[in-house]
Amino acid sequence: MAERRYLAFDLGAESGRAVAGTLADGRLVLEELHRFPNEPVLVGDTLHWDILSLYRNVLQGMRAYVERYGASVESVGIDSWSVDFGLLAGDELVGNPVHYRDRRTEGMVEVAAKRMPLPKLYELTGMAPNQIHTAFQLLAMRREGSALLGIADRFLMIPDLLANFLCGSEVGERTNAIHSQLYNPRHGEWERQVFKRLDLPWDIMPPLVDPGTTIGALRESVQQATGFGPVPVVAPCTHDTGSAVAAVPFGDASGAFLSSGTWSVLGAMTAEPVTTAEALAARVSNELSLEPFICRNIMGLWLLQECRRAGERAGESYGYEELARLAESAPAGGPLLVPDAPDFLAPPDMPEAIRAYCRRTGQEPPADVAALVRCVLESLALSYRHGLEQFGRILGRRFEVLHIVGGGCQNALLCQLAADALQLPVTAGPVEATVAGNLLVQALGRGQLASVAELREVVRRSFAPLWYEPRGNLDAQYERYLGLLR
Repeated sequence: MAERRYLAFDLGAESGRAVAGTLADGRLVLEELHRFPNEPVLVGDTLHWDILSLYRNVLQGMRAYVERYGASVESVGIDSWSVDFGLLAGDELVGNPVHYRDRRTEGMVEVAAKRMPLPKLYELTGMAPNQIHTAFQLLAMRREGSALLGIADRFLMIPDLLANFLCGSEVGERTNAIHSQLYNPRHGEWERQVFKRLDLPWDIMPPLVDPGTTIGALRESVQQATGFGPVPVVAPCTHDTGSAVAAVPFGDASGAFLSSGTWSVLGAMTAEPVTTAEALAARVSNELSLEPFICRNIMGLWLLQECRRAGERAGESYGYEELARLAESAPAGGPLLVPDAPDFLAPPDMPEAIRAYCRRTGQEPPADVAALVRCVLESLALSYRHGLEQFGRILGRRFEVLHIVGGGCQNALLCQLAADALQLPVTAGPVEATVAGNLLVQALGRGQLASVAELREVVRRSFAPLWYEPRGNLDAQYERYLGLLR
């Protein structure tokens, strides 16, 4: 396999980075070239993303690539979080994209339910309704009488919008579109019934493409700003979870996966969408990577990130490794929480929110930082067990292993707690699953890789996972966790 090099941009809720991937002899080698913060901005009462700062850093990452490797690159691709979007009128950005944690969508699921029964919405879109989804953001704008919807002639989700800035493309990519609650996974297109019943603008929606599609070449202005030539822009799996799932080193279909980061995305591969009443009750969503999968979004390491930020504000600075070591020293069997409880969506002080939750549920609050972190990590592991039990019933399948990928797989205590809670072996890695998936889907789209099977073989050769076997069990804690759910 001849050496070829690709450039990926991976944008997360806290930061973004530019990573070069060199693919040769069946192995992928990564090199981070540029990392930058992604800090939301509160203007008045509205929380925005700073999209132009993100774009400036994309250009800076491209210049860093040229300085390191020269102008020769096979393609460029961008992935990001889902649900958020920008609006264009002609070639102009209309307004600044709003953050999914903005409060404008509060109550919108209930408003939507009066126009379309939620089971019907689920049947059509395959997504468990969540107020952060794009449909409810657009519904909030419609109800507020937003003038932007009358001005805009094109809707693009965040990675598609940044690709537009780079190459002028006006398409959406399906792995992100499915997160909108406006897409029908059985038909592979926007679902007109949802637009009609929720009174949302149909004519601004873009045509859709599959991951791996070449969607344009860099604009001349971008070429001049970066030193590149007319490099192809490829839509990878533009949803970061879709890219991460592409890089899960599955051996067969008996494994489940966990993409662990700000959100924990617990999932399993499927042949077709699952929209039964039991799946809706379990809040199972149907999503896409190179293949379809079902999953549940769990609040994830957001809780730990916010605890760390609260500590910094109080003058107590801890690294994530130090927090994990502290948690190992804390006794097992302390207080627990349900990570998806509304209490933890966007509290001003996460440690206090956790303590208040414990008091409200009749538990002794964590006494110190070690107990606080242990509470978060044990609760996450127990939520994985609950999710996989639900998946097993819905799919009629027994899972043999859990593959954890993403930044959270570096937390050895969380991986061990997951193995203990599930009574299954856990594999950890690759850490950089999202970037690896982005790069390898570009390679698949550009013809260097011939199949999904070959792509996953490259992952296995390139990133040796760590294995965790069960050492104990968390059965007693799990019974208490189920009590909290009830």
